[in-house]
Formats: sequence, C-alpha cells, structure tokens
Amino acid sequence: MATESMKNPELAAIEIEDMSRGTMIMKGALAAAAVYGTFAAGPLVRRALAQDNGGDEDILNYALTLEYLEAAFYEQAQQEVPNLRVEVADLAKLIGDHETQHVDSLTGAIEDLGGMPVDAPKVDFGKAFANEEAFLALAQTFEDTGVSAYNGAAPMISSKEVLGSAGAIVQVEARHAATIRLQRGESPAPEAFDMDLSMEEVLKAVQPFVKS
Repeated sequence: MATESMKNPELAAIEIEDMSRGTMIMKGALAAAAVYGTFAAGPLVRRALAQDNGGDEDILNYALTLEYLEAAFYEQAQQEVPNLRVEVADLAKLIGDHETQHVDSLTGAIEDLGGMPVDAPKVDFGKAFANEEAFLALAQTFEDTGVSAYNGAAPMISSKEVLGSAGAIVQVEARHAATIRLQRGESPAPEAFDMDLSMEEVLKAVQPFVKS
C-alpha cells in the first residue's frame, strides 16, 4: 500500500527489533494503525491474543512492550527534539515519567504472576524528532494507538485485578492523548466512541508490514 494512502505513515517508519510475542503483536498493531488509523489496533490485538490464549502473563508482556516503546519515545524526545516550547518539554517529561511508572508496574505484575517480563526492544522512531511538529504528531498517534491497543486486549484478560490495573493505565493514556491534541490545536475528544474495523480487514491490510 502506498505511503500516501496511509492514515498514519509515520508509524510505518518505526523499527522494532525483538522476537518476543509481545513485540510481534505490537508490530501488527502499529501497522494496523498506520494503514487504517489508530482505532484499528484494537481488533488486531484481540485477534492475535485469541489465537494463542496465552493468558494474562502474555497480555501483560504485550502491554509492557507498548510501555517500553512509549517510555523510550519520550526519553529520546527530551534529548533530541530541537527548540521545544517549555510547555511541550514539560509535557514530554511528565508523560515520559508516567510511562516509566507503567513499565515498573507491569513488570511487578508479571513477576507477581510468577512470569518473566520481556526485555525492552530496540527502537528507531524514524524522523519523529526532527522538530516539535513531527514529535507531537507521532506522540498523538502513539497515544491513540495505545488506548486502542489496551481496549483490544482488555476482553482477553481473565483476572479482575489485572483488568483493573490495565483500566487504570488506559485512562491515563487517554488523558495523554487529549493533552497532546490540545497542544496541536485539535479537539481533545473528536468522537463519542472509538470506531472499529473487522479483524479480516485489518489483518489483510497490515500483512505486508509485519515482519518476523
């Protein structure tokens, strides 16, 4: 599919190096969001998790992979984006701190289940740090995709405690997305509901972008 036809072409430029299951699901979610928009990540995640039924540990490791990506994104942004306005720099630090706390919380939850947290993957965010505009554009897309991805994973969670923890995180991710939209002069909540696509549509569209 041509880049110009994508909803979020900047996502297609993100490179993630790892072979964990969580990373593979995340690659698919980002590819879905690149082609169809951020709301497409949810169906892809539900399909991927349902195929294996690996349980709450797999879901938490998938969420941990997402939080690793976001934490790395904001950490690098603070160091690499030139001429950030003070309020945007402060926002990047605040959100980055939140994502790091999410990483710590999910790591602890996985260990409490007797599981092994996945390692943080190596990430290349392409041209996202060229300027403030590019940073905010990808930040918005990342946060929107994260919300959709958590929503997609939630129905697969068995434990009420784990579901409650995921719900506490996704609410904060949604606030991140709204705040970033305001920085870009956009509506913080443009729609009353998150839209959805069929799993077949998403899988067909993202297949060329998902590499093992």
